[in-house]
Amino acid sequence: MIKNIVSAALLLISVTLSFKHAWDSVYYHNNPESVKMMESLGISETFTPYLAAVAIVIGVLLLIPNTFFLGNMLNAFLIVMIMGLALRAGNYRIALIEIPFLVMPLVMIWLKYPFKIK
Repeated sequence: MIKNIVSAALLLISVTLSFKHAWDSVYYHNNPESVKMMESLGISETFTPYLAAVAIVIGVLLLIPNTFFLGNMLNAFLIVMIMGLALRAGNYRIALIEIPFLVMPLVMIWLKYPFKIK
């Protein structure tokens, strides 16, 4: 029971963060710090809509039991990509901040989908 509650809480957090990142990627011009961060990571303006689309797809995939694993794998891959871009840019702070967010999809895979009926 506790395992399902923790898994459901992580699922809710992960889906919310995914949609929030998609929203922030689409409207990053409104936040000057986001523009600065994207430029420091080497993410071009033409690439941001693709990041937003991937974030939306990840959020939807996480909600569907049959695609839960794939959504978590894509989420982990996206986080590792951001960490790699941050390390390449010499921004170790961003890479370190992303570590808990990398652990989250891996723990979710281990806990399994919380609402699956056996």
